[in-house]
Amino acid sequence: MSENQQRVSFLDERPDVNAPWAAPADRFQHFAYNRVGDSGLLVSPIGLGFWYNFGDNTPFQQQRDIIRFAFERGINHFDLANQYGPPLGAAEENLGRVLRKDFAAYRHELVVTTKAGWPQWLGPNGRLGGKKHLLGSIDESLTRLGLEHVDIFYSHRYDPDTPVRETIEALDTIVRQGKAHYVGISSYSATRTQEAFAIARELGTPLLVSQSSYSLINRWIEDELLDVVSQFGGAAIGFTPLAQGLLADRYLQGFADVARAQPRPYISEEARSEESLRRLRGLAEIARERGQTLSQLAIAWTLRNPRVASTLVGVSTTEQLAENLLALNNLAFSEEELARIDAFAVHDGGVNPWKISSEL
Repeated sequence: MSENQQRVSFLDERPDVNAPWAAPADRFQHFAYNRVGDSGLLVSPIGLGFWYNFGDNTPFQQQRDIIRFAFERGINHFDLANQYGPPLGAAEENLGRVLRKDFAAYRHELVVTTKAGWPQWLGPNGRLGGKKHLLGSIDESLTRLGLEHVDIFYSHRYDPDTPVRETIEALDTIVRQGKAHYVGISSYSATRTQEAFAIARELGTPLLVSQSSYSLINRWIEDELLDVVSQFGGAAIGFTPLAQGLLADRYLQGFADVARAQPRPYISEEARSEESLRRLRGLAEIARERGQTLSQLAIAWTLRNPRVASTLVGVSTTEQLAENLLALNNLAFSEEELARIDAFAVHDGGVNPWKISSEL
């Protein structure tokens, strides 16, 4: 890759939103793409997450601008779930509108993923990992998205009351029906991941990804999970690399009175402690020496391990996404930098509400 490709600026002038839109021809020249495990699938190192900011509480044109901006600058990885909103399903519906309006010519360039497992509809089968829930959810998701298939469909969380085999058999059925090219699991423990991948190998199911929370202050996947996933030829995809926004410069002066575009109910008291603030400031100093913001350091750090194919960011503006993309200008870390980072980075900094699920 040339120096020109590596040191690109993403703050160029935006076109008139009322003019006909077409993606620029150089959209895939900004950075290298990562292979997902041993598969033939390639994804952008940063993916656009739709957990927040893509429900009906965000103006549609604002969402459309972000999605266009992402693709124009090389992001091909869009990550959703059936419940993302509000209301439930709205993020899929809104992306579906953008796909129809702007992306009809580019569908095969996109890696669109979605999930099911958290509560979606009333009744005992409206959540978790049973076959009835997963098979019903994929049909509803495809309808909302206006697609014939997604590229990856995930079991969104481990179901302690349903055999893992049934969950993986449901994912296998979804692939064989042509509704997903690959499947994945999300927030599974290393033990359950081992079980899931072993069953998938037996069935011939293209279980490819373990998607998990991963950041400088939430490093639990390094204990065993990454080894398990790579053992089966899969890859990890991380989410919340900014730890619900804690790994951003806005908190360096303290946690009081910080304005947010969307509330984050998952930042614990532990994560807002003086010790946490000390760690954030130490990491920010390392980032400054690297010519990065704290958030750029945080994103780059999650991608240092080749077993992590992509990290998902959530943004409310194109400016935030532009800043995040600049993390890709400096992905190299010296051994000295990594050792200094380890002095501040922790395995459990109080920003992992998925912890109980991942320990089962």
